[in-house]
This record gives sequence, C-alpha cells and structure tokens, in this order.
Amino acid sequence: MNRRKERFKTDQTLQHTEHFKVKFNETDALGIVWHGNYIGYFEDGREAFGRHFGISYQDIQKNGCATPIVSVVSEHRKPLRYADDAYIVTTYVDCAAAKMIFHFEIFNDRDELVCTGKTIQVFTDFDGNLLLTIPPFLETWKKKVGLS
Repeated sequence: MNRRKERFKTDQTLQHTEHFKVKFNETDALGIVWHGNYIGYFEDGREAFGRHFGISYQDIQKNGCATPIVSVVSEHRKPLRYADDAYIVTTYVDCAAAKMIFHFEIFNDRDELVCTGKTIQVFTDFDGNLLLTIPPFLETWKKKVGLS
C-alpha cells in the first residue's frame, strides 16, 4: 500500500454546472466540434466555477499567484454539433497538495455524456517559481466553502 498516495486521497468535492451553445467556429469540416475545442470548454467550466465559488483567476492573481495547467486529459464519447445545447459539470477535487484538480463532464441536451476530462493546475508566483505549500488564501477559501 502506498501511504503517500493515500495521504492525498479525498472525497470532498464542489460542483458547478454551466450551460452553453456550440458555436459555428468550434466545428470542423465534418460539422462536429473539433476535439481541441473541448479544452476551451474545460476552461469555460473552470471560469464559471471560479466565479460561482469565489475563487476566480482574478482572485488568485490578487493573492500573488498564477495557476498554470500542468496536465490535461480529455476523453470523447459522442460528438457535439453546431448549435447543440450542452452543459459542463465542473468538479473541484480537494487535495492536500498545492494544486487544483478539476474533473469535467460534458453532456448534450439529451443528458448523454459527450466528453470527460481532468486538469491539474499548480501554484506559482508571478516569476514562475513553483509554490510547494498551499497558499494561505486557498486554505481560507477551502474553509469558507466547507472543504476544511
């Protein structure tokens, strides 16, 4: 048993759902959403989550941090097409490390799972130096939303 991994295990999450309509410029010659645009949907989901829960990129920057993405996973199950109504469920996964983990599920208007994904963001200062401990503002935010 790997005790280190067990230490970072958590069941605590926060979720936000954001609806969107597929734009023409997001589709390819086949009339379906180009696979790379799903990363943009993940970003939209993270931004909506941040605004909803009070941890937007502006909030993070005001506290002297940046959160570059170090990992993206995207798995596609069904296509979305131009003008489709869809929604993304963004889930923040709490962990004891100085990073932010988000899981994503994108559904079409028939509630069929279209795409799943995951991103991991780390904390840096504005010079790009990696922060190895959780920034105090994040600890405060976790308490405010009931994660600590």
